[in-house]
Amino acid sequence: METDFEIIFDKLVYSCIFEKHRGNEEFIPDHFLGFQISGETHAFFDQGSMVVKENTVVFVKKNQLVRTIKYPSKNEKYQFISITLDRETLQQYALENEISADSRFSGSDKLFFKSNDFFSSYFASLIPYADKTKNASQKLADLKIREAIELLLQSSPDFKNILFDFSEPYKIDLEEFMNHNFMFNVSVDAFAKLTGRSLSGFKRDFKKIFHTTPKQWLKEKRLEEAHYLIKHQNKKPSDIYLDLGFENLSHFYYSFKQKFGVTTTEV
Repeated sequence: METDFEIIFDKLVYSCIFEKHRGNEEFIPDHFLGFQISGETHAFFDQGSMVVKENTVVFVKKNQLVRTIKYPSKNEKYQFISITLDRETLQQYALENEISADSRFSGSDKLFFKSNDFFSSYFASLIPYADKTKNASQKLADLKIREAIELLLQSSPDFKNILFDFSEPYKIDLEEFMNHNFMFNVSVDAFAKLTGRSLSGFKRDFKKIFHTTPKQWLKEKRLEEAHYLIKHQNKKPSDIYLDLGFENLSHFYYSFKQKFGVTTTEV
């Protein structure tokens, strides 16, 4: 499938589509600040979902698993612009301004709000780069990232404890996390990072808990969920295979028959 987004400069991403589009699962390694120019984004994650409507600013914390569906409006194409707030830039900003987190942020993982004049003006200033009517130097790109940081801190002091928390993720309950997130089609390395482990530590802990490898467990778990949805909720394979982490329908059919000895229509 042709990509629906374009990297304008190092940390600025512009997404534009004309028809409804189901995005792939994404591991979000860095914080980002985004603005829904037109259309709307439906985002799904392990603890729920949210809808980002037109003229809404969204701040997404780092280390997230997200799946999206992008909807153009009736009269406009889908347009979303985002800027990444990477760790290196945030650390440099914190050093220069003698600022640090003084506690762990305990609020929502996803923060979104109606745009105010400051955010509207900020994102309006980025549109010319997305439209290719202006080119950004590296120095200007760095300034735009810093401007985003300033706006977030101005909007709420609590952002200090999000942006400048450089501690490593806590090691979380692996069994609970995997049972909530098995349907996300991301790498084993991403699962390791999200649970606060090195790749080798993740595989070692996984083996102790599930007595198999991550890849084999993920395949079995997804197929069992598919079997339940098809047999007990009358779901069509074509409607669920992507949501369960399978990349294509033919591979799903093959794996299902291999595991259960019957086709999806024979369940």
